[in-house]
Amino acid sequence: MKKNIFKQDSSIKPKKQGSDSQKNKVNWPKKVIKDIKDQISDNKVLLFMKGSPYQPQCGFSSKVAQILFSYDVEFSYIDVLEFPEVRANLPKISDWPTFPQLFVDGELVGGCDIITEMHEGDELSTLLT
Repeated sequence: MKKNIFKQDSSIKPKKQGSDSQKNKVNWPKKVIKDIKDQISDNKVLLFMKGSPYQPQCGFSSKVAQILFSYDVEFSYIDVLEFPEVRANLPKISDWPTFPQLFVDGELVGGCDIITEMHEGDELSTLLT
């Protein structure tokens, strides 16, 4: 497993003062969305989850991480609790409101229920190989 850190870049934070403040507030979400899309496209298997695979912060995230571990597949993850801007903006990209969210080859596979169903039906192994 590898971890790709979603970097908090100070350039994406809006300025608090001055006439550029409104412009930066508008550009900030665009930068975050671009960064999220880049992470999705740059990682074959990417899990957006609460916590980390070894210290999940919710049962659904834990279950999906355990399923992925059972396939012995390398995957990246992003802790949406550590990066609230990702947590707020990813649902706009994926059109999926809850976490975890698993992406494979740049496509949303689904959340915990779908991943569990695919795992139990032996569909997930085909997708991950």
